[in-house]
Amino acid sequence: MSMLDLSIADALDALAARKISAVELTEAHIGAVEALNPRLNAFITMTPDAARAQAREADAARAAGDAPALSGIPIAMKDLFCTEGVRTTAGSNILGPFVPPYESTVSAKLKAAGAVMLGKANLDEFAMGSSNITSAYGAVENPWQRADGAKLVPGGSSGGSAAAVAARMAMGATGTDTGGSIRQPAAFTGIAGIKPTYGRCSRFGIVAFASSLDQAGPMARTVEDCAIMLGAMSGFDERDSTSADRPVPDFRAACARGVKGLRIGIPSEYRVEGMAPEIENLWQAGIDWLRQQGAEIVDVSLPHTRYGLPVYYIVAPAEASSNLARYDGVRFGARVEGEDLIDLYERTRAAGFGAEVKRRIMIGTYVLSAGYYDAYYLRAQKVRALMLRDFDEAFATVDAILTPTAPSAAFAIGEKMDDPVTMYLNDVFTVPSNLAGVPAMSVPAGLDARGLPLGLQVIGRHFDEETVFAVAAALERAAGFTARPLVRAGAAS
Repeated sequence: MSMLDLSIADALDALAARKISAVELTEAHIGAVEALNPRLNAFITMTPDAARAQAREADAARAAGDAPALSGIPIAMKDLFCTEGVRTTAGSNILGPFVPPYESTVSAKLKAAGAVMLGKANLDEFAMGSSNITSAYGAVENPWQRADGAKLVPGGSSGGSAAAVAARMAMGATGTDTGGSIRQPAAFTGIAGIKPTYGRCSRFGIVAFASSLDQAGPMARTVEDCAIMLGAMSGFDERDSTSADRPVPDFRAACARGVKGLRIGIPSEYRVEGMAPEIENLWQAGIDWLRQQGAEIVDVSLPHTRYGLPVYYIVAPAEASSNLARYDGVRFGARVEGEDLIDLYERTRAAGFGAEVKRRIMIGTYVLSAGYYDAYYLRAQKVRALMLRDFDEAFATVDAILTPTAPSAAFAIGEKMDDPVTMYLNDVFTVPSNLAGVPAMSVPAGLDARGLPLGLQVIGRHFDEETVFAVAAALERAAGFTARPLVRAGAAS
């Protein structure tokens, strides 16, 4: 097996046994990035020299008997995490020249755990999108292909991270999930990804999109690898007022628990009209796999799920319009000079933001405007509270909930571009978890009729990621998903 095909868990074993070195592992991945990035565009910024230095440090630490949890593991960092001395663009022109003088808490924790950063992964501009085609630095191509040869989207907004992991350019990656931006691209590229409970990972140093919804999480090729990464990323941070002061469990150990005796909820409201039969069939297969491993299947109801997308597309743009007000050409990033201060603001923002960001700023400004605040934003928050109550009532009777991750497999670059509402429907199964703040994970579980990966989603109680990992690992074992993308390191076409 090539070094590039190793899981993080296997690579850590090989490093510990001195079968490979961190420098060798890193050089292999730097070569993969150099070979594939011109095609896939998964990275905006590459940092090979820094990666080599970190790999040497990892080897030295291991030789000294002091190797932390991710020592020597090459990863990609979504370009939404501020990294000291390394450009952080958020996929936008307006932050093109921005080099943070500080480190985000999550990236600092991963560095402290010995991870090697290969570079900054591409994303939808300010994490707004479900396709990774709104980045100011170009679209990312999914390493999977359809038989007709059409280039596919990797999902969004963490599409660069997902493509890098699926194509063996990185062993794992960071993502952020505001409405499904870890889970949907994970499903589209045949990898695993978890959005932990809101507050589990610090948001300090992450460029904000919608502050009450954003949450960092890991993406990797196995459930266990996600557990290893999340253990390193989690923990209380006094610099983030929404960070939860709770102990970090052994997520990796939870992967081996099994599901015997667990009660798994199946929400009828997720059987949406027009859902593809293969999605329905995969969902039923997941139900059967868990039942065969000793879980009890229980019907549950989440009656306000149907309001998830309308609520999300009021709350998220409202918070985005507020967060993005800081990008005015004075304090951050790019500037376009004007005749006076107002003209400078207008020219800078007109040139700096892309069409999708402008659309969401306009929506958000409208729903927050005088006369409409109560009618839209306040009402949306009330419905959001009802959705949280739905989850609380469901979790009074079940330990986890099983649903599909996305209503379809990856679509072609260019499809749906002229229909933002259809694009927004990609998040129909993932958005409710963000609005309720509960953890949710996507696991690769099968292929559609065109050979493209599909995912199943496991949703858990607040701060019960251990059960999510236990159920996800059980699905992973049963599914036996071994398919690989056509475009990957060592096999590029």
